[in-house]
Amino acid sequence: MSKTIVFTVSLCLLAHFVFSQDRAYQLFTSKGKKTTFRKMTKSLEEKDIILFGELHDNPIAHWLQLELAKQLHNSNPLLLGAEMIETDNQQALNAYLDGRIDQKGLDSLARLWSNYKTDYAPLVNFARENKLPFIGTNIPRRYASMVYRTGFAALDTLSPAEKKWIAPLPIPFDPSLTKYQEILRMMGDHGSPELVMAQAIKDATMAHSILENYKEGYLFLHFNGSFHSDDYQGILWYLKQQRPKLKYATIATVSQDDLRELQEEYKGRADYILCVDSDMTTTY
Repeated sequence: MSKTIVFTVSLCLLAHFVFSQDRAYQLFTSKGKKTTFRKMTKSLEEKDIILFGELHDNPIAHWLQLELAKQLHNSNPLLLGAEMIETDNQQALNAYLDGRIDQKGLDSLARLWSNYKTDYAPLVNFARENKLPFIGTNIPRRYASMVYRTGFAALDTLSPAEKKWIAPLPIPFDPSLTKYQEILRMMGDHGSPELVMAQAIKDATMAHSILENYKEGYLFLHFNGSFHSDDYQGILWYLKQQRPKLKYATIATVSQDDLRELQEEYKGRADYILCVDSDMTTTY
């Protein structure tokens, strides 16, 4: 082999090595220590319920959700669930998982998010191919909208049949939780107590749906917006109100310009923090 070819191959190998180190994401522990996907997965195998908080338009988070589901399926009886499908669409989702309808049928029967095909269909199809349950956990949006307009009292007007789609009433509610207070700060003049209530009824319903479908000896992997589980609040707060002895874990997704070190503001946000390069493209 000539020196030119050797030099060229060496450059290619070096470029590959550098690129692999200058990756698009980095995983950190809660304390900000770098970790690996393998180490994280190994520790998550011992849990009962995992809340994987995503940035909805982030392709790295969606890809890692699928990879995590695949790895956990190799070692645990697995249940999957997601915020992105509402409880009253479960019948249509089950029909798709069972092969009784195709994707076109699911599109027509369920209220799927606009980014479903790119971001969530791979997860649902993984469940279908492996005959795994996939639970739509979120409150139907029309009921959350009612709460946003007039508060929890609006839910008292629902029929018994409609109340089956939401967490049992009245739900515990602590408006002083830091994530709910953060919503008010973020929304400024547009924030209101009812807005926080609407967030809480989503969190409570997702927690209720998870526990209604959780089975002892299984691992429930749930996908939700990171805000719904960041700082060990939101969904997790409601889960612990009902089943404090289960073993929980959370993953948060954040974005940074520099992945070498986790920013202080993100430390303690979750058991594991998926830090994505801020230059990463979005799915919408």
